[in-house]
Amino acid sequence: MEFTERLIALASKVRQQRDVIQTEEATKNAFVMPFISTILGYDVFNPLEVVPEFIADVGVKKGEKIDYAILRDGEVQILIECKKSSEPVKIEHASQLYRYFAVTNARIAVLTNGEVYQFFTDLDAPNRMDAKPFLVLDLNDIDETLIPELRKLTKDVFDLDSIINSAGELKYIGQIKRILATQFKDPEDEWVRFFTTRVYEGAFTQRVREQFTALVDKAAKQFLNEQINDRLKTALGAPNFPTIEHEASEHEITSEEAVEEDLADQDGIETTLEELEGFQIVKAIACSEVRTHRIVHRDAKSYFAVILDDNNRKPIARLHFNRKQKYLGTFDAEKNETRHPIEALDDIYEHAQAIREAVKAHA
Repeated sequence: MEFTERLIALASKVRQQRDVIQTEEATKNAFVMPFISTILGYDVFNPLEVVPEFIADVGVKKGEKIDYAILRDGEVQILIECKKSSEPVKIEHASQLYRYFAVTNARIAVLTNGEVYQFFTDLDAPNRMDAKPFLVLDLNDIDETLIPELRKLTKDVFDLDSIINSAGELKYIGQIKRILATQFKDPEDEWVRFFTTRVYEGAFTQRVREQFTALVDKAAKQFLNEQINDRLKTALGAPNFPTIEHEASEHEITSEEAVEEDLADQDGIETTLEELEGFQIVKAIACSEVRTHRIVHRDAKSYFAVILDDNNRKPIARLHFNRKQKYLGTFDAEKNETRHPIEALDDIYEHAQAIREAVKAHA
């Protein structure tokens, strides 16, 4: 398999087995050793390449062990410290990595729980491990832009100079992206104030803060939707209809009582990025039949609805993603829903014809 395919296969294994992995040893055997062997390409059973429980006495600290040391030409290049997968990765877990980093030739240190891998080097001070990672690989949400950098650490193309040279940029870009992700999900006061003061001339009072917190959150989600939709339309070669303002009349947004009640009750509902990505795929498919502004979504407690003209009586599809087995719901001419089990978002494309037929029935 290609490098990316191996990475995706390991990520799939992690998702399938994480619930039965309860200890650090199990984490190392099931997740970390396969990462070292299948992703980085080192022979975990060859002590000339991988040394488990590596010992390098540090001052008064005698007999301490680091979980793995990866060697090249007899020199330690990468140190790996592991924690069990049920625990989040925290810098507090890296005390041994700090000490070992200073007394070996290693320039790369890795802290992992088998799911998240944090890569450190010594950008801030020579031979002293940085407090923040320059690269964070999350197998639950792989950032494709990091794959070329990760590949530089593999046995076949090990390129330490290149990765050290790019580590500074990777470190700060990664931190900025994580901050942006946090702000898009749960905007802080400073973030809200930043945008408010650029569009609102009045004082930033408590009432204004509360009002614009909701507006900034809504604008951020709409911006992400539009960016994803533009990419999908380009990939699919869908027609780019001009945007025309559409104001739904009062009778258009009424619906059957049960559906209306479910969609209207927003308490405890959190729209996920996966649901928004699924919506954009449905929207990209449906836009071959109608203009994109007519295709909207409403989140409910039990499903995520995609509807036409903001009208609950015009269902296009439903995303049932808040469960272990995910389903795509499609509708026939009588508005009967059929649920199709899906494993990945791409599976939605297999039901493109049913989605288009639902749009035609309401258009």
